[in-house]
Amino acid sequence: MNGLHLIADLHDCRCPPGLLLDGPGLEAYCADACQRHGLTVVGRLFHAFRDVQGQPAGVTGTVVLAESHLAIHTWPEIGAVTLDVYVCNFSGDNSGRALALFAEVIGRFAPDIVEKKEVARGHLASPLAD
Repeated sequence: MNGLHLIADLHDCRCPPGLLLDGPGLEAYCADACQRHGLTVVGRLFHAFRDVQGQPAGVTGTVVLAESHLAIHTWPEIGAVTLDVYVCNFSGDNSGRALALFAEVIGRFAPDIVEKKEVARGHLASPLAD
């Protein structure tokens, strides 16, 4: 279960506004980015939302990796994105790949403000007491 979970909230994104609305484009970009960084894509699902008038209203999507996943959610009305990259390190250390992917995707959205968290997963802090 050893793994690295990277989480980011991206605010005031300066990317082209259409990027936050383009489900198929984001799906292709995210899957390609995962592969470029040496991660194994085994599935993907992206959904583009529409508002009550039928206008594009954001995207949610996940790329399922043999190593775990990338998840992304866009809020074009406020120029925001949430991003998750989680990799397991069972058969090898994928932390470097995850960090490089994370940095690339954040850069793609060009946020003015980035809030990041890095969580080591699957490590027991101390033996359980009886």
